Amino acid sequence: MTYISAQFNLEHKVAIITGSSKGIGKAIAKGLAQNGAQVVISSRNQEACDAVVKEFTDEGLKAIGIACHIGDEQQRQNLIAQTVEAFGRIDILVNNAAINPTYGPIENVDPSIFDKIMDINVKAPWALSNLVLPHLQKHKNGSIINIASVEALTPGFGLGIYSTSKAAILMLTKNQAKEWGQHGIKVNAICPGLIKTKFSAALWQNEKMLNKLEKTIPSGRMGMPEEMVGLACLLASDAGNYMTGGVYTADGGYMIAG
Repeated sequence: MTYISAQFNLEHKVAIITGSSKGIGKAIAKGLAQNGAQVVISSRNQEACDAVVKEFTDEGLKAIGIACHIGDEQQRQNLIAQTVEAFGRIDILVNNAAINPTYGPIENVDPSIFDKIMDINVKAPWALSNLVLPHLQKHKNGSIINIASVEALTPGFGLGIYSTSKAAILMLTKNQAKEWGQHGIKVNAICPGLIKTKFSAALWQNEKMLNKLEKTIPSGRMGMPEEMVGLACLLASDAGNYMTGGVYTADGGYMIAG
């Protein structure tokens, strides 16, 4: 094994990826597993988790599925406990699960929806990271990757509260990196642009809107979930050990389009 491949090698590492039954979460989970990690597939639905686990294990990858509604404290605790019971350790946490149940002006958002977005998109990653912290401290070489969005970096239209929640994730990332660096833990954020997932279907299924959006992206197209994998593998592995507190865009150049 060359020095470079050894740096990216995740054998004997255990990774939890929330919201990983589909989309970006599933793609990242597969990438980590292909680099040797034992991965925990997690989403609200156990059957959806099991289907992904079967797909992965059929390919010779190491994976288990643990259903978890990340907005529920008991289920968060169960996710961590079952992971440790199965694998004996936790090395990597990818906070990917998020929601956006509303589209429109910020003044029209119902307060209950605001609370729900903040609970899932901000409080849950904070709480899960806190639960994982003691396990990452043990080996002095842990990684937390928070999946944010380019919406955290520049205001769009109709996604104001979602954008606000993702901006909060960036500051959470920086504070976690600053406070937990002493424990050998690195924390970084990835800001995807427009990626072809079920989550963003309302944007790319509208051909007129998609064409308009793609004209604003230097690469001229939307991204695919698999195009988030390389960056995630870098940040999860020893190759990224001196990278912490960073905010990394993977957006086809959207943020420089002006």
